[in-house]
Amino acid sequence: MRIYVFKSETNRQLRAFAGDPGGSKLPARHGPWTATGIVPPDREPPFKFPRATIEGAIDSIGFQMWRLGKKKVQAKS
Repeated sequence: MRIYVFKSETNRQLRAFAGDPGGSKLPARHGPWTATGIVPPDREPPFKFPRATIEGAIDSIGFQMWRLGKKKVQAKS
């Protein structure tokens, strides 16, 4: 399965995987959504997410969402 990667334009940390290039099943309340990449069938998804879990979510509800972690800021002395 080809997996499409999206980012939410209303929440900077919200991302999603979808099964179609338009993200037609992504939740509208978190949109608009912008496509940011594609994970081909022979590649591993980013952030070490298990492909089987993503594909299962896409098959059952049409998408898989996640939030980016907060970046650690180091104080400069």
